[in-house]
Amino acid sequence: MLIVRDIMLKNVVTAKENITIEASIRMLHRKHIGSLVITDNEDKCIGIFTERDAIRTIAQKIPLDTPLKKVMTREVHAIEESASFAEAKMLIVSHGIRHVPVIDRKGKLVGLLAIRGFLDEIFSVRNQL
Repeated sequence: MLIVRDIMLKNVVTAKENITIEASIRMLHRKHIGSLVITDNEDKCIGIFTERDAIRTIAQKIPLDTPLKKVMTREVHAIEESASFAEAKMLIVSHGIRHVPVIDRKGKLVGLLAIRGFLDEIFSVRNQL
């Protein structure tokens, strides 16, 4: 059975909640990523800032020097690294999300699931047929 640990990205780009929207958008662009996971000093996920959040803040004309803590998504749907592929898929579909922080049993960030990872998994399965 395929589990989250097998398909998660391990090198997650993180940020602290006090960086600005502008710095966050520059980081998304520079690193060619779709989300920043916001962590506390114990590496626990306290929020996420995604491309969708960036678009929303610009559309709402929120000043770019605003800290992320005021605009990040706080209701983060994380999943444990030992969860199954099916559980992860259900979480993504039921909440309409594209990025899922992966945590260990203590709640520490250990990876990230992105919809891109699911597509890669689907295509690799199809290639084996």
